[in-house]
Amino acid sequence: MNEGIRLQKVLAAAGLGSRRHCEELIADGMVQVNGRTIAEQGVRVDPMRDVIRVDGARIPPPRRQLYLMFHKPRGVVSTMDDPQGRTTIADYLGRRTKDGLFHVGRLDTPTEGLLLITNDGDFAQRMAHPSHEISKTYVAEIEGVIENVTLRKLGRGIVLEDGPVRPDEVKLIQRGGTRSIVQVVLHEGRNRIVRRMFDAVGHPVRRLTRTAVGPVKLGRLKVGELRELTSEELGALLDLAGL
Repeated sequence: MNEGIRLQKVLAAAGLGSRRHCEELIADGMVQVNGRTIAEQGVRVDPMRDVIRVDGARIPPPRRQLYLMFHKPRGVVSTMDDPQGRTTIADYLGRRTKDGLFHVGRLDTPTEGLLLITNDGDFAQRMAHPSHEISKTYVAEIEGVIENVTLRKLGRGIVLEDGPVRPDEVKLIQRGGTRSIVQVVLHEGRNRIVRRMFDAVGHPVRRLTRTAVGPVKLGRLKVGELRELTSEELGALLDLAGL
């Protein structure tokens, strides 16, 4: 391979340490390129095309595009522009609005939580496509004390007016007084799906937060804040999206 960039230089640029340390990773058989373990030094790669992994973790290509996570507040519309003058995602992007950013999927206006924002059209399309079955995790505060039998019913799946829905997980976090808190993981993104699930079993949602998209978690990101995805987060999402 005469063209391309030396592998250890690509790894160092990705933040894996000094070139000497990256050479040690290669020598130890920790690095794969396109599924082949590389043990010799000096191999040249195309970081934009080749799939590079270190100890199994995908190393994303150098970022020509932006990949952000946003903690959308309740009441903010999941659009970049609103003819009614309501607060939108664009109001939180500041100077980044000139970068051609758009949101991946959407969250209902009353729902808060994790929303991915990018200017990479292929990434957005793959992430949103049902065939890739990327899970979303929600925490719902619902009215009333939900019974175990109802939790099991939701877990087995229920039928809504537009068809059946079967979550990957329904987990009770807390209940008592006049409310319960339940975590729901599901792959699909039909309109208001979580709210409609709980409406169907008599426990309307008071507050709903999306806490994760696939392996990427909201974590300590405060309401209204933005940050770029880490290399680890982006690499995992690229894998899920088949890119």
